[in-house]
Amino acid sequence: MEHDSDILIVGGGLNGPATALALALSGLRVTVIDALPAATRVEEDFDGRGYALALASVRLLRRIGVWDRVSDHSQPMLEIKVTDGRAGEAPSPFFLHFDHAEIEEGPMGHMIEDRYLRRGLMEAMEQSDRITLINGETVVAQTAEPGGVRITLASGREMTGAVLIGCDGRRSGTAERAGIKRTGWDYGQTALVCAIEHERPHGGVAHQFFMPPGPLAILPLPGNRSSIVWTESTTRAAEIQGLDDAGYLEVLRPRFGDFLGEISLAGKRFSYPLNLTVATEFVAERLALVGDAAHGMHPIAGQGLNAGLRDIGALAQVLGEARARGEDIGALPVLRRYQEWRRFDTASLALATDMSNKLFSSDNPLLRAARDIGMGAINAMPGLRRGFIREAAGLTGELPDLMR
Repeated sequence: MEHDSDILIVGGGLNGPATALALALSGLRVTVIDALPAATRVEEDFDGRGYALALASVRLLRRIGVWDRVSDHSQPMLEIKVTDGRAGEAPSPFFLHFDHAEIEEGPMGHMIEDRYLRRGLMEAMEQSDRITLINGETVVAQTAEPGGVRITLASGREMTGAVLIGCDGRRSGTAERAGIKRTGWDYGQTALVCAIEHERPHGGVAHQFFMPPGPLAILPLPGNRSSIVWTESTTRAAEIQGLDDAGYLEVLRPRFGDFLGEISLAGKRFSYPLNLTVATEFVAERLALVGDAAHGMHPIAGQGLNAGLRDIGALAQVLGEARARGEDIGALPVLRRYQEWRRFDTASLALATDMSNKLFSSDNPLLRAARDIGMGAINAMPGLRRGFIREAAGLTGELPDLMR
């Protein structure tokens, strides 16, 4: 069966282009179908969104030709401080402190603004002669056939490939059309996302402050700016998001504290309902799911994008090795190698984030005492603390070659 491309990718956000670049390294021909017009995909001005990239993710982005394009706009995360408390009160004396100096590999990760990461991915795709990008099109039908997969676009155009990869988010149409079910639940929480400017330098320190409604993450951006991911109950979050900027800051200030001086908003404000959603299968006949299309989890550990990049590294390695051996890269036994590699890791991460959210988003005195003592104990044991630092850097488990 003659194919228009070896790989057809649905989704042009972050995971779609990264998957395309990783697969193109193996010599595969890739087509990315993006529902959005090209002009709306990359923002020129800072809109407040940023990502915490673990060290392993930075390695993958470097290997696929993206990191060197964006590194000058990144902020290394040199320390992570985790504390527990209530808004307007001093934090608990028990805490976790992770310092990158305790591992040999360098910073645990980097913060990068959304606009720079998207632009870097798009520029790298444009310069690849193995990648074709189709903007402003949606997939309305897909069929697995002997020797390949056929898709139909809303315009009526048909395309064929050896493998169809869904990078189309938590409500993946690719998964739905393949009959793949999802399991999960709603947290009754919403993440409020913004960026702030502050008077004092952050020193490359990331903070995670656990409060009864949910965690507040303060993540360092270049200059005297930080990215905020702030979790509240869905009802309260809607009230806060409905305030004007001055009212929004009035609610944020007692939660944020004054350790960085006066704060002001930088860029837009966003809100995202939080839920856990995991596909019951990551693969089907001629199909694989990547990133949020396979697993969407709570942002409590900031691992959503990092987990997706691990998927990409694993899938690119599985397909690249199968191609080198002369195998049919779309055969179900080949795709199941990817599923077997990633399923346990993502299930473990989803469970860990779910349990952490339930443990820390509670004002129960017994739970507060238990978690504070636990954090203090971990912080007092260098070997255990170093293990958590390596976990935060994405250096544990079976790493794909692109992350080594």
